[in-house]
Formats: sequence, structure tokens, C-alpha cells
Amino acid sequence: QVQLVESGGGLVQAGDSLRLSCAASGRTFSSYMYAMGWFRQAPGKEREFVAAITGRNGRTYYTDSVKGRFTISRDNAKNAMYLQIDSLKPEDTAVYYCAATYGNVLDSAAGYDYWGQGTQVTVSS
Repeated sequence: QVQLVESGGGLVQAGDSLRLSCAASGRTFSSYMYAMGWFRQAPGKEREFVAAITGRNGRTYYTDSVKGRFTISRDNAKNAMYLQIDSLKPEDTAVYYCAATYGNVLDSAAGYDYWGQGTQVTVSS
């Protein structure tokens, strides 16, 4: 099994920065074999792809709305993934989930095999 645990969310003001972390564990988890991603879901809305990073080469992908503000990274030695969020906006308010996939579909929630419980990010104006 693979377990993912997010942390780092909180209540912040617009323009602030936040760093989310995702810790992966499990005997079957090998960082280089899994791509990892961040998704977010606001109340009453669909779960939205935010960013992804591949396991083998660390190639990154972002949804258009976060490009230039969000930075995804991973530390395979620590089995950890991070999402640095700068210039937060109220519309960034959501529960943020980390996920891992052995597959190649990175921009859709359906493509991921493992999920964390989420961490709440609330941005006030």
C-alpha cells in the first residue's frame, strides 16, 4: 500500500505564500516509479488538476490558472512532494490533495491510484 499525507494548509491573506507538503510511505512506494500531482477541490466544485511532476525525470506540468504562481517539486530521497504557492488569491481557496500514479495520465483525477486526505487552504481578501 501507499499512504499519502498532506500538510501545510491554513488560513492566509491574499498575496501571501504557502508551502504544502505531501509525505509518501509504504513498502511498495518507489519515488522514481510514480508521478505525483496536486489537485484541489472547492465546495460545490469538481476536483481540479493543479500540478504534476514525473518520477523519473522531475518534469512538471501545471494548469493554466496557476502557472507562474505555483511550483511543484519533489524530494525522492525523502519520499516527499511539495507545492509552493505564491501570490495567493481568494479563488485558490480549496482542499488540496496530493496523489500518486503509476500510469501516464497526469492531468485527470481518474488517472491517479493513491490519494491523501487533503489539507485546507483558505485565502481571505
